[in-house]
Amino acid sequence: MAILNITYQGQSADYELEIDYQASDADVRRIAVEVVRSGGVRGLHIAGLRTDAFDGFVVDRLRGARGEQRIYLRPKVPFGAGEGAARPGAGGAGAR
Repeated sequence: MAILNITYQGQSADYELEIDYQASDADVRRIAVEVVRSGGVRGLHIAGLRTDAFDGFVVDRLRGARGEQRIYLRPKVPFGAGEGAARPGAGGAGAR
């Protein structure tokens, strides 16, 4: 058993999941859609959640402080995105 933590639209909730800790990322995303749609995740019920809602999300597998298996499904974060790249109007290397 693992604990699946889903972060979506600023909300985060845990769901105890009977799943192999090494299940594929695609399986984790598919299961997350199903449990959020069904209302199985306390505080995170979206009946009309799109099938592809978690397609761009990251799946992390970590051990909790007491050794429990935790799977985190979270949005990608923009930190470092575009770092060093010239942006239009930013006066970078590509500016003229």
